[in-house]
Amino acid sequence: MKTEILNRKGYYGEFGGAYIPEILYNNVHELESYFLDILSSPDFKIEYDHLLKEYVGRPTPLYHAKNLSEKYKATILLKREDLNHTGAHKINNAVGQALLAKRLGKKRIIAETGAGQHGVATATVCALMNLDCVVYMGQTDIERQAPNVSRMKMLGAKVIPVHSGSRSLKDATNEAIRDWMNNTEDSYYLIGSVVGPHPYPDLVARLQAVISEEIKHQLKEKFNRSSPDYVIACIGGGSNAAGAFYHFIDDAKVKLIGVEAAGKGIHSGLTAATLAIGKPGIIHGCKTYLIQNADGQITEPHSISAGLDYPGIGPLHANLFKTQRAQYLSATDEEALEAAMELTRREGIIPALESAHALAALQQLQFRKEDIVVVNLSGRGDKDLNTYINHLNY
Repeated sequence: MKTEILNRKGYYGEFGGAYIPEILYNNVHELESYFLDILSSPDFKIEYDHLLKEYVGRPTPLYHAKNLSEKYKATILLKREDLNHTGAHKINNAVGQALLAKRLGKKRIIAETGAGQHGVATATVCALMNLDCVVYMGQTDIERQAPNVSRMKMLGAKVIPVHSGSRSLKDATNEAIRDWMNNTEDSYYLIGSVVGPHPYPDLVARLQAVISEEIKHQLKEKFNRSSPDYVIACIGGGSNAAGAFYHFIDDAKVKLIGVEAAGKGIHSGLTAATLAIGKPGIIHGCKTYLIQNADGQITEPHSISAGLDYPGIGPLHANLFKTQRAQYLSATDEEALEAAMELTRREGIIPALESAHALAALQQLQFRKEDIVVVNLSGRGDKDLNTYINHLNY
C-alpha cells in the first residue's frame, strides 16, 4: 500500500486515533515508538518469514474454483487461508505480534476472541514461544464455539468466560482491556483485528498484508497479471479483508468488496452490518463507525457468525467506505448458510461461517466472462459444525 492514507497521529481520514485511559499511555506509546523498527529489522523478518513458511504453511494456495466459476461466469479464485495451521488467517498476525511482544520484553499475553480463531492462534504461538496466555471470550461464544475452547485449553491458555452485555466479542474485548490496565508492566495485549487504538490497526494490517502480497505473485504465475478485477472478503473488525485488500488499495482498477453480517436483516434490529446502519463514534480506543442508538449507546450486534458479531469496524475500512474506495455489501444469516452449502457441494470445501458471508456476495454481483475474482476464504468450517447441524438439520 503506497498511499499515505494513515497520518502520523494514527488517523485514516477522520477515523482511528488512540482514545485510551492514561494508565495505558506508556504501553501504547512504547508500541507506537518501536513497532515499525522491529518489523523492518532483519532478524525479525528472518524469524517471521521462517515461521510463516515452516510453521504456518505459507504461501497458501490460490485455488481455481472451476465449479463456482462455471456458475458465476467468471474466473473465481479462492485464497485458501483456511489451510493455514490453526485453520484461519489469524495465525499470520498472532505469530508477528508474539515475536514483537518478546522483543518488547513481555512475558504474558492477553487476547480476546469471538469465533475462537484468534484465541486458538494466540494460544498456539504462546505455546510455541513459552509465553503465558489469557484469552477472554463471551459465554455465548464459548457455547457456540466449544471445540475452539477445548483447543485453547489444550494449548495451555487460560480461557476466561465473560458474562456481561451480550456475552460476545465486544464484551470479551472490554474485559481484555481491563486486564491490560491492571497488568501494564508484564503484559502485551495481542489484538486480533484491525481495531483498537493506534498503532494496532496499522500493525495488524501490515502483518496480514502477506495475503495480498501472495495473491499478486500467484496471479502473475497463473495468469501473467499482478492484480485481479475483484477482491472479496468478509468484514467483522476487518483483519482478513485488510490483508486481502492491502496491496491493491492504490490500484483503482481492482474492485474491493467487503461483506458485513446482516444477521436477520439490516433493519431487523438483529444485525452486525456496522457500515450499513452505524454512525461515527468511539469504541475500544478508536474513532470509527459503530452501531448505536439515538443516545450514542452501543447497540448489541447479531450474527450467526461469532467472528462477525461486533458492533464496530476497523478505521481503515471506515475510511475506505467513506471515500468509496471500497464497496461494502451485506449477507444475512440465511444467505451465508446458503453460500456455505454451495461451496461445500460444488467444491468440496466447508468454509467458516465468516467466510461464507464473502461467498454470498457472488450472488449479488454481475461479472464479465473475463473477470478474475478472488474470494478470501479466511477460515475453515470445522468450528461451526454444531451451528451448521442445528440450522441445516443434519
